[in-house]
Amino acid sequence: MAASRKRPRQGNVSGGAQTSGSSVADLLTGSQPGRTEEDGRFVEGSILRLTMKNFLTYDYSVMYPGPNLNMIVGANGTGKSSIVCAICLGLAGKTAILGRGDKVGLYVKRGCHKGSIEIELFKTGGNLVVNREIHVENNQSLWMLNGRHCNQKAVEEEVKALHIQVSNLCQFLPQEKVGEFAKMSKVELLEATEKSVGPPEMYEYHCDLKNFRNKEREYENVVKEKASFLEKAKQRNERNKLDVNRYYEKKRHLDVIELLGKKKPWVEYETTRKELEGAKKDRDEAKKQLCALKQAQAPMLRKIQLIENQLKPTEAQIKAKTAAIKEASVKCKQKQDQLDRKHKEIEDIKQTLRLKQMEEEDHQKRISNTRRTIDDLKAELAKVGDQPDMTPRINAVNAELRQIREQRAKIEGEKADLRREKDNLIAEYRALERKLNDMNNMMNAKEEKLRGRHRDTHTALQWLRQNKQLFQGNVHEPMMLVINVRDHRFAKFVETHISFHDLRAFVFQRKDDMEKFMIEVRDRMNLKVNSISAPDESCSRRAPSRNIESLRRFGFFTYLREMFDAPDEVMSYLCHQYKVHDVPVGSDQTKAMIKTVIEEPYLRVFYTTEERYTLKRSHYSNKISTSNSAVHDSQYLTITVDAEERRQLEQQMKACESKMKDIEERTKALQAEGAALDRRDNELLGEKKQLSEVKGKKRQLEQKISTKQDSLRQMEQNVIDLKKIEEETKEKIAAVNAQKVTIVTAFMAQMKLRAKLTMEKVYLALETVGLMAEKTKLENDCREGASELKTTDQKCSRLEQRKVQLTEQCKALLKRAKTTCRMQADESLPEDLRNAFGQLPDTLDEIDARLNEERSRAECFTGLSENVVDEYNRREQEIKNLEKELEDKSNALNNYRQNISEAKERWLIPLKQLVEQINDKFSDFFRSMQCAGEVDLHSENEEEYDKYGIRIRVKFHSSTQLHELTAYHQSGGERSVSTMLYLMALQELNRCPFRVVDEINQGMDPVNERRVFDIVVRTACKETTSQYFFITPKLLQNLQYAEEMTVLCVHNGSQMLPPHQWDEKAFIRRRLQRKARA
Repeated sequence: MAASRKRPRQGNVSGGAQTSGSSVADLLTGSQPGRTEEDGRFVEGSILRLTMKNFLTYDYSVMYPGPNLNMIVGANGTGKSSIVCAICLGLAGKTAILGRGDKVGLYVKRGCHKGSIEIELFKTGGNLVVNREIHVENNQSLWMLNGRHCNQKAVEEEVKALHIQVSNLCQFLPQEKVGEFAKMSKVELLEATEKSVGPPEMYEYHCDLKNFRNKEREYENVVKEKASFLEKAKQRNERNKLDVNRYYEKKRHLDVIELLGKKKPWVEYETTRKELEGAKKDRDEAKKQLCALKQAQAPMLRKIQLIENQLKPTEAQIKAKTAAIKEASVKCKQKQDQLDRKHKEIEDIKQTLRLKQMEEEDHQKRISNTRRTIDDLKAELAKVGDQPDMTPRINAVNAELRQIREQRAKIEGEKADLRREKDNLIAEYRALERKLNDMNNMMNAKEEKLRGRHRDTHTALQWLRQNKQLFQGNVHEPMMLVINVRDHRFAKFVETHISFHDLRAFVFQRKDDMEKFMIEVRDRMNLKVNSISAPDESCSRRAPSRNIESLRRFGFFTYLREMFDAPDEVMSYLCHQYKVHDVPVGSDQTKAMIKTVIEEPYLRVFYTTEERYTLKRSHYSNKISTSNSAVHDSQYLTITVDAEERRQLEQQMKACESKMKDIEERTKALQAEGAALDRRDNELLGEKKQLSEVKGKKRQLEQKISTKQDSLRQMEQNVIDLKKIEEETKEKIAAVNAQKVTIVTAFMAQMKLRAKLTMEKVYLALETVGLMAEKTKLENDCREGASELKTTDQKCSRLEQRKVQLTEQCKALLKRAKTTCRMQADESLPEDLRNAFGQLPDTLDEIDARLNEERSRAECFTGLSENVVDEYNRREQEIKNLEKELEDKSNALNNYRQNISEAKERWLIPLKQLVEQINDKFSDFFRSMQCAGEVDLHSENEEEYDKYGIRIRVKFHSSTQLHELTAYHQSGGERSVSTMLYLMALQELNRCPFRVVDEINQGMDPVNERRVFDIVVRTACKETTSQYFFITPKLLQNLQYAEEMTVLCVHNGSQMLPPHQWDEKAFIRRRLQRKARA
């Protein structure tokens, strides 16, 4: 039910929510002035009446707010926020603004097919009545303006004309959007402030400036491009101007090259012609000289021929003698080789004799040594025969050795058993270690997910692990790392129930540890992290309100707490804050019985397989309102590690380590025992060896004596007969010497024959030498004349060839020269060419040098063509056009900048004044609360109009500095106070007709709430301010109220009076009677 102090109150059907509103003074005095007296205090666009039918919690209700501060008070769930939703949706606002359902049909009361909202707005010349009828079936709305049907766009235009902006958080702040105000960027806050309290043209100027700045950048880029293109064009043309001059210079050099090319064939022809005449003269002289030389050579050639005829028989005889000498020499060499072999044969016979003599000598020595050895062994045998028998002691030693071997075998068996046991333990330990590593890897995967989603929290986690010794109490890593869901299927319930802000929060046992941590990571490291202090009294073991067995008939099988493990402080916080010990989880059976389940008392929150249900029970009517949401798949807690299994694994690993340590100690003891047995075994073996040596020495000596005697007898039988061997050796040497005599006789005969042949060859050689000397002298004389003759003949041939070549060359050069000058075959050289040739060099070397010089100069002028001049002239005209275009663009840019400067003054000066006014109010409000705050216009660059923003900085403690208002630095209560005071600072400046703030005081402490309430009342109740709606579920006691404020109490219950029985006059009359009696 809604009512105002100025009109009769309206009611709705029973069971629906009702609101009542009246001035505090009117309730006490009973005054009831008409609406017409008050209409003058309403600002254009203020809400005069709000009617809701079948909307959310309301069946039917009418509300008449006052022109100033309207305080809407009521318990949770009675329908306060429904009024906010009605204002937003009734004025064509989007559902996203409210942060609730995304479909408008969801705002119709459950069980109804349609609902409606009607809002009457104050407007000079006639109020504006907006009606919206919402249909659930097709999720559509029907709009009416002053009783006439229209579309939504027409309503939006009317609302905009009255400066109503329900999408502006500075004007309309629903409950679900309170936290988003602090998250607004400086730029967003400036735009919202401009729209809310600035003149109508201020935001338009700002948008125009941002557009102007973009266009200015475009103009600047165009001017820069034109200037750059003009400069490049000028530079290119300047280079082209030089190219034009170079082109003419190159053409002059090419003309000279052409003339030199024409003269060069004539010079070559003249030079070749002169060379031809000289060649003819030289050829004739060479022919004469050749004839004279041929006549002088004939006598000497005849003498040489005669000597050669005499030399031929003599040379044949010398060859025959040489062959005979060679044959005799070969035979001498053969006989000499035979003699050498016989000498070697005699030496071998003598060497064999010497070896036999040495062998006999060694044989005698061995016989002597063997006899001495036999004597020594017999003497030693005589000594050994006197010692006692060693057999009993040897038997005793053998018995003790057998005992030692048995003990050592027993020890080795025990060691083998221990090794097998140790190997089994090692295998078991490694298997346990692998399982534990797998669990640790799963924890690392959870940590990687945390780093990917919130890097600041991960950075703070690394710092905590390195500095955990700084804290006195228990400090737990973010919940998502320490919570271990026992079954991954249940992870989605736990993750849905616990907000992500708490999942990434650090949990502290002591509050001073938490403050120390936040000072380090938030203030010094500038990290955005969350932290939580566990309750002083542990709640982790708190029992649920009902035993789970009593709920199994509904399909509930466990409570949320039983689905996961967590450290005691973490579990205590979750039980205290999220009541995880009292939130049951059900199955598909629960979903099927949902209508029955929601009627069960004591259930507040529960889960089915796919949904979460929240139940609210009215304190007045005891009716239940439900809301449900889907349970989404888990992102962070699906990785589960069984803590009990992990603890058992660690205990098993410790037990394995302990057993292995015992085995090591036992093995060392066995090794020490074995080492002692080994030492004793070695001692006994040494003793046995000595005894065995003593016992077997006599037998060994007898065997040695027998062996030596056998060896001596065999050596005495094998004596060598040296005399016989010496006789045989002498006979062999005598036979070989006889053979040597025969060989020497044949050798001497061959030597004499070779000497005779050699002398005969010498005489023939002397005769040949005389003839060769004479022949050589004649050949030398003849060779000198023949060389000269040959040279002269070759010279004649060359000169003849040269003459023929020069003749052909002259003909070709003459033809080429005339062709080069474009002359006929019988035409003579023109006079103009003759004069031009006269100014050029006359020799080929000079012409070639001049040609090379001119070509080198011409080649320096590369990349030039006949189009260079045309290109130069064309670009000159283009440069003139560009200069004119650049001048026009520059003038346009300067004019545009002048316009921007004027627009900037029209926007920035009023904006600065407006921000200064807001800062004055904001600072005054904070000073009145013994805190500090300021508002300023922030911009990094004055020309970047899209970067301007409003910066709010606050300080709630004297020991800290001013900090910018953000969603992370201040607490929730501090953000609420700052938001409320900023909105109040806008109130007196406000251009908007009304402002709505829903439950912003929820996070404030009592002192700040009282201070803020006083400021709201003092500010919003001034005559110069616009309408203000302040929604709250509770108020502190003994607050200061003003006459201008209107209190709207929202009640909800089945026992409320129907609308037609609600009599405001009767209520006031009874109130006055009671006052009079009092």
